[in-house]
Amino acid sequence: MLIEFDFLESGDRVTISGAPDGIDALVLADMAAAHGPGILHVCRDDRDLAHKQETLGFFRPELEVLTFPAWDCLPYDRVSPINQIVSERIDTLTRLAARGAGSGPRVVLSTVSAVLQRVPPRSMFDTAAFVARPGERVDIDALTTFLTGNGYNRTGTVREPGEYALRGGIIDLFPPGSPEPLRLDLFGDELETIRSFDPLTQRSTGTADVLTIKPVSEVLLDEDAISRFRTEYRELAGPAVKEDALYEAVSAGRRHGGMEHWLPFFHPQLETIFDYLPGAAITTDHQTGASADARFEVIEDYHQARKTMAEAGEKGDLAVHYPVPPALMYLTKDGWQTALSQRAGAMFSPFDAPGGGAGQRDAGGRLGRDFADARALADVNLFDALGAHIAEQTSAGRRVLIAAYSDGSRDRLQRLAAEHGVERITAVDDYASFEELDAAEAGITVLGLETGFVTGSLALITEQAVLGDRLIRRPRRKRPENFLQELSALNDGDFVVHVEHGIGRYLALETLDVGNAPHDCLRVEYAGGDSLFVPVENIEVLSRFGSEDSEVQLDKLGGAAWQARRARVKDRIRDIADKLLAIAAERELKSGDRIVPPEGLYEEFSARFPYAETGDQLRAIEDTVSDMGSGKPMDRLICGDVGFGKTEVALRAAFIAAMQGGQVAVVVPTTLLARQHHQTFRDRMAGLPIEIRQLSRLVPASEQAQTREGLESGQIDIVVGTHALLGDSIKFKNLTLLVVDEEQHFGVIQKERLKQLRADVHVLPLTATPIPRTLQMALAGVRDMSIIATPPVDRLAVRTFVLPYDPVVIREAIERERFRGGQIFYVCPRIEDIARVRDRLSRLVPDLKVAVATGQLPPAELEETISAFYEGQYECLLSTNIIESGLDIPTANTMIVHRSEMFGLAQLYQLRGRIG
Repeated sequence: MLIEFDFLESGDRVTISGAPDGIDALVLADMAAAHGPGILHVCRDDRDLAHKQETLGFFRPELEVLTFPAWDCLPYDRVSPINQIVSERIDTLTRLAARGAGSGPRVVLSTVSAVLQRVPPRSMFDTAAFVARPGERVDIDALTTFLTGNGYNRTGTVREPGEYALRGGIIDLFPPGSPEPLRLDLFGDELETIRSFDPLTQRSTGTADVLTIKPVSEVLLDEDAISRFRTEYRELAGPAVKEDALYEAVSAGRRHGGMEHWLPFFHPQLETIFDYLPGAAITTDHQTGASADARFEVIEDYHQARKTMAEAGEKGDLAVHYPVPPALMYLTKDGWQTALSQRAGAMFSPFDAPGGGAGQRDAGGRLGRDFADARALADVNLFDALGAHIAEQTSAGRRVLIAAYSDGSRDRLQRLAAEHGVERITAVDDYASFEELDAAEAGITVLGLETGFVTGSLALITEQAVLGDRLIRRPRRKRPENFLQELSALNDGDFVVHVEHGIGRYLALETLDVGNAPHDCLRVEYAGGDSLFVPVENIEVLSRFGSEDSEVQLDKLGGAAWQARRARVKDRIRDIADKLLAIAAERELKSGDRIVPPEGLYEEFSARFPYAETGDQLRAIEDTVSDMGSGKPMDRLICGDVGFGKTEVALRAAFIAAMQGGQVAVVVPTTLLARQHHQTFRDRMAGLPIEIRQLSRLVPASEQAQTREGLESGQIDIVVGTHALLGDSIKFKNLTLLVVDEEQHFGVIQKERLKQLRADVHVLPLTATPIPRTLQMALAGVRDMSIIATPPVDRLAVRTFVLPYDPVVIREAIERERFRGGQIFYVCPRIEDIARVRDRLSRLVPDLKVAVATGQLPPAELEETISAFYEGQYECLLSTNIIESGLDIPTANTMIVHRSEMFGLAQLYQLRGRIG
């Protein structure tokens, strides 16, 4: 035990100093063991909560820890919190309500935003549960009524908490608190079995003895709740209530998006999380007070904004949104201070105590060693410095524990340390296993702490302290089926192409008498005024012509020009196909260089990857490395969703090729993506004897000339460029690896151009949306393919909302992102929209710092704008879809798409990949 907990009995509040991240979890665990009613620890935010939960799980896995997160939306928002968060909140509340006073859980972790918001009363959970066991009778109608009234959504396939599905005598549902969804098998109205199943495969994984269904919403739509809401809302909104969509939906017993923000109107009274934990001690950290003050300001700001917008809406200018008074929905400042003063507790501080006293306790910890000095010195080996530090701490009588971010990084750190003389390092899963090790033996585990710490008996070293800050790495086919499927896709005067007769102009839909019966036909005009009537049932023979040029030359109906052009194109396609097959055959017969990873250096390079590799990503890397060392030219397609880690595969392949003396060409479709990859490669390969250059229009002409010379002489190892790399003036001395990112943007001839330079060049195309020809080549065996289908462990799904233009929603989205220190993309379909949108933004959020980026900007200005946005000098980037490929900005997690109907589906999909 690091400190004494006498203050818990006296009801005092103290400051526990010398408690950086990690030590505070040890103290919390000891405090929970000493205090029967339990501990409520209020974290700064969700990120801090996740860290505390992980750290407590490592140090004290036997300790019961519940989490109570905040809604993932702003005060007075128009959207509802997501089901996963609400399910987690309700699971915690029901557990707390069931335990009663004096028997609470050991530790409840929450956040400032969560504890300041009022919650449903404990009485809600006395009857809000549906319990059934095998052999009992279940009324399906009563069950579905209960599910609907308690917030469950009916779907075809159950995958997330809060969903249910009906299929005859089988009912699938996913209750809060359940690790997996449940499948009820009924025979008539008798419940035969309850089985759990995997939401991905839908296969059963086990059986259960009892079914307990909890609400999945904090709003219940029973008769009393609806009546109470109608009364309260009429008093708030006045006569305008009759035309209010929220009021109409709730009155009809239907759920409405964002209805949770009127929570006080659905319950006789609300309580707080403190009411669910009578007698529990309350702990905070040294930044919690500032976070609470900021939250109070946000609540008041959004309440005033909603009131102002409601007044404007009543005058017909904007959509109406009547907010509940803040005191009904949230704790006041006085209420927050009173809740803290009435409970025993502590505030954790990582700093040393200014002096002793009754209100001070010292946990005896301090921040651990940061190896930034060793990383900065070229003549110092980082892992030698790590070994020396471990020996120093061991000789001082401290036990040493190393915290890595993932299993893969733990294995790499352990192996690299052993190669530099630190052999007595053992992998452990929890703190108890670590304590069982010999005192002179270091432990290494998976724990997401960013900074280490030192106490009198323990030295914890983190991976980030050794390797540096965790860098954030990232990794269209825009041509939909062109044939027309319906008449509404055509307008009078559009150019069309008939599969047999060529280019014509669509004039109108006319009705002809054919066989004494009316027949709808499309009239298409050709050169010379000739007309062709195409029956609507044969509309598939027409396709839209890609050009809108009024000078398009129409074909002559019945002429030979169209057929001649078709014949030439077929011959051209046949020639290209012959060359493709010839190149593929030559590469298959050719024996290439065996390129193998440099032993030791490759492990150190891989250790720089800041994330846990997914299984699919590891397999793709292994396949690529194996192909490069097989002695045959590689041609492997890496197919994976945006942000799933394709770039890391290319980085490792490029590192291997460059360290073996070969040259690497990375070809990308846009200048922004070239800039992004150039910076990524430079950051990951910093300190290595590898020369990396960029070749695009953003690069000055003099530097382009130097790059060409360096490629021809062999001085440049890796070049990242756009289509400029495909020019005839580019010559390589020893091209070994060709990486084609977003390969769907390149034509067949463009991609084969570099292959022809050397028949034995290794080729690694990357794509999130492969075109059919590429997939066909992979499926036919012409090229190999690796699929990365697993998202990164900590990657969150992108939430997408399709809404009519609403300035309140736009302002909320921008302010939400600014509040958490993030940045915003605002994407317009046309350059002519930019000025108008910027003017609107200046009125909505006057202090918003906006940068504008379009393809018409001069290269130097575009480069400067993107760099400034990347460095955080601007909060919002207003642009066209020039950012569709290549922009990877970790702090930009909100995107607003103006006139989204003017973008293609593939474009929108790529745009979504810029965030999340």
